[in-house]
Amino acid sequence: MMQVNDLISIITPLYNGERYIEQTIKSVLAQTYENWEMVIVDDLSTDRSVELIKGYVQKDKRIRFYTLSEKGGASIARNKAILEAKGDYIAFLDSDDVWKPNKLEKQLAFMREKDIDFSYHNYSLIDENGESLHIRRIAPAELSYKRALLGCSIGCLSVMYNAKRVGVIQIEKIDKRNDDALWFKILNICQKGYLLDKDLANYRIVNSSLSSGSKLRLLKYHYLLYRTSVKFGYIKSMLYTVANIFVYFSNKRKREIRF
Repeated sequence: MMQVNDLISIITPLYNGERYIEQTIKSVLAQTYENWEMVIVDDLSTDRSVELIKGYVQKDKRIRFYTLSEKGGASIARNKAILEAKGDYIAFLDSDDVWKPNKLEKQLAFMREKDIDFSYHNYSLIDENGESLHIRRIAPAELSYKRALLGCSIGCLSVMYNAKRVGVIQIEKIDKRNDDALWFKILNICQKGYLLDKDLANYRIVNSSLSSGSKLRLLKYHYLLYRTSVKFGYIKSMLYTVANIFVYFSNKRKREIRF
């Protein structure tokens, strides 16, 4: 086990996550690197999520829990968690995903050894029941700000950045793709992100089948990302939306490998 003093803050937005949140928390508790805090921010859940989390908060003081005063969505919940974070490094874990036990240890060692401020890693896909789909998503070896604008093919559950160097990041209210808005802002500061070429997490696929209406709504969220977060004009936002969709489908086979 690593013996270093860097505190890692884990950012977890929550809304009606009672089905999976305990698995998520248990994957954090199982980490071989133990100097972490988990900052969970609830977006006014209506299920048993809060009740379940409070039990863990009472057992482990490293888990901190907050509730938004009014509904704001994942972007506002992430903003609140980042403001409350005390860590030297910040990592992200959504309330239905899980980390492998050596995730924090391996990623922190990688960033310290290479003197990197922004990193990410590969991850595998699981279904709603936690069964492997035998698909691994592979991230690019490097990611610049300009390249990210054309397609930010990294998983939220894989990202860690140096909070002391990057500073406090806050994003606009965006209902979808708010994680990409974060990466844009971070990369605009530190210029590049780097891949730790290891599979260190499981991303859960829930309701993976999208209707044609849902796909059209996703196009809208792509567009709003560029208009709201990057502050592009109407035409430039449209062009980047089209480019992003093209890059996604052209790289899909390269990004996913079966095992």
